[in-house]
Amino acid sequence: MRYVAIGDSFTEGMGDTQPDGSERGWADLVAAGLAAGLGEPIQYANLAIRGRLLRPIVDDQLEAALALDPKPTLLSLNGGGNDMLRPGGDLNTLVEMTVKAIRRCLDEGVQVLLLSGADPSSHLPFGSKFRRKGDALTNAVAPIAQSYDLTFVDVFHDTEIQRAGYWSGDRLHLNAAGHRRVASLVLSALGHETPAHVIDPGPGARNGLLAEARYYREHVLPWVQRRLRGQSSGDHRSGKYTDWISVPATQPA
Repeated sequence: MRYVAIGDSFTEGMGDTQPDGSERGWADLVAAGLAAGLGEPIQYANLAIRGRLLRPIVDDQLEAALALDPKPTLLSLNGGGNDMLRPGGDLNTLVEMTVKAIRRCLDEGVQVLLLSGADPSSHLPFGSKFRRKGDALTNAVAPIAQSYDLTFVDVFHDTEIQRAGYWSGDRLHLNAAGHRRVASLVLSALGHETPAHVIDPGPGARNGLLAEARYYREHVLPWVQRRLRGQSSGDHRSGKYTDWISVPATQPA
């Protein structure tokens, strides 16, 4: 098996930060789970870059993924979250680009795994608008995945992962527990039965005024400033595994 992942920060693994400062994430965990389930090493690449809109994912990352030698046997695609965080955006265009990517992969004989990203809207300022857009995109893509007989993992409507305990301090990216839950959902959807990762319910999160002020200062304000400057957190970055690496058949973390 040769598995390549394309997408934005969700697929890059932001929020699942390792002691050395690298980001792991659900796609890395899925690669390890696939190798363990198959009982043999697999080849893995991850071209996802934080901040990317869907068009460069489809136009750039997808073509780079299909150009890998040897060609991938499985490709996971997620995107559109950053498009929905920006003003405007057209649902039909996002759907058309998703269909374009699906057809491109199928024409190359590559199996497609399609995911909708997790829904952070409960914890975000003006989150209700993001939820409406995310719900519409997920509901539009799901029947398309069915029509092409693709594996589709609907993380957006997974109510468990919407709890605060699965999210990092910026409230936009999953933490280690969130990425573990996504990985368990994906592996099960691919036929490798994996118990869905669930954290202890614990007490509900309570954010006081000081915590909210710190959140806006450390996370919201820098995001707004980047938008005003026309910058992205992914500028001048490349994917973390742009060529095949070997993932051994050991028990996944």
